Amino acid sequence: EKFGGELRLGAHVENVIVENDKAVGIRMRNGDVILAETVISNASLWDTIPLVPEGALPKEWVDESLATEQCESFLHLHLGIDATGLPDDLQMHHMVVRDWDAGVDAQQNVALVSIPSVVSPDMAPPGKHVIHAYLPGTEPYDIWEGMDRRSDEYKALKKERAEVLFQAVEKAIPDVRSRIEVEMIGTPLTCARFLRRNRGTYGGRGWIKDGQDGVVNLEVNTPLDGLLCVGDSRFPGPGVPAVAAGGMVAAHSLVGALEQAKTIDRVCK
Repeated sequence: EKFGGELRLGAHVENVIVENDKAVGIRMRNGDVILAETVISNASLWDTIPLVPEGALPKEWVDESLATEQCESFLHLHLGIDATGLPDDLQMHHMVVRDWDAGVDAQQNVALVSIPSVVSPDMAPPGKHVIHAYLPGTEPYDIWEGMDRRSDEYKALKKERAEVLFQAVEKAIPDVRSRIEVEMIGTPLTCARFLRRNRGTYGGRGWIKDGQDGVVNLEVNTPLDGLLCVGDSRFPGPGVPAVAAGGMVAAHSLVGALEQAKTIDRVCK
């Protein structure tokens, strides 16, 4: 907003508008139409392609893009706890690996724990801590697919699958279960619903295989003029540095070097 942009929250995109073989804007679910010279989608390929009118993208490109291998999803544990008596030197980040030989992408094997209120006390009320523990892109969507989120079966599976996260937090705070005041468990269905991620996926993977020369989906451009796709479903995949690199590629493809220099100079003032 500082530099003339606009941020819309809860703004669902209905479809990409295509005229004369060019993406010229988007139509919102509420009926609003936003026209632009370029449409840049940070949604995944699996979520973006259905927004484009059928036939606007070549079938070969669509099939290749949709065939991109997906990472698994996440399992999240969010806690609000009583911090009374916890040591002052409690660390913010923890990683628990149950079996190094199994590999970091094995199910239920690696758990990451973050206690951000250790360094930012304003993230929790006085005397409390907030905790986020999660399985990083290793939770399969298949075992959750089709479940009723209101069912006892779903609630039981959440408890069962999240047990490894409770155990990971206990490595840092052994009596954490007795301190819990707020508890929320997020599943792949949660990621799919609230993050609007196809199958709750973390992003793409598998572009480079043994014996393969080159990779696919290196470019942010698409065969449809005016449509760019960035984000974690394009090479090099998920994670802030990788996704930021894709954003930089998009910026470079749209803005010339001289204009970039002027923009950087203006932003840095």
